Amino acid sequence: MAASTKLRKDAALNRARIVEVAETYLESGRQLQLNDIAREAGVGVATVYRHFPTPEALLEHLARPRMEELEAAGLVALESGDLWRGLEGFLRLGLQAQLADPALAAVLAAPEHADARTVELVASLNSIAMRLVARVKAEGYLVEGLEGADLFPLMCGVAYAARLGLAADPHDAGLADRFLDALLLGVRVR
Repeated sequence: MAASTKLRKDAALNRARIVEVAETYLESGRQLQLNDIAREAGVGVATVYRHFPTPEALLEHLARPRMEELEAAGLVALESGDLWRGLEGFLRLGLQAQLADPALAAVLAAPEHADARTVELVASLNSIAMRLVARVKAEGYLVEGLEGADLFPLMCGVAYAARLGLAADPHDAGLADRFLDALLLGVRVR
């Protein structure tokens, strides 16, 4: 459903209930099963499918606000006078977003996307990251051989390690930052 399309009040309430239930599913680690979500939201299955034709479309809808925040932050980082700090801030925000939003990591890792806006956002985030890395590399901050395409697998690894560490000790608030600091130390020319 296009963002510019106005929903009737009852349709908007149904959509909000669907999204709310889907968020609780993700928070508890459950799969987005549209039939189950319909039942828990108190709406018909057809209503869920009318708003979100696939679980992927619903997942992308849930991830979109974070993706838009990351895109905006990335554009600010590209304009930063201190490119290293801009890259570091962008990566730190991206890591925190992945840890806070289970939909985001799943959408970014998906090989295909259900919604055209998601395709645009993923392409934009990739472009921003590649441009940031290229500019930081051109300034001589990155170790030889590191490419922009290396950034996403490295960040996924840091996010995965942080999730494991936080599962073992959920009160270790600085864990993700320490892991990212270790990565940044390893890729920066001293």
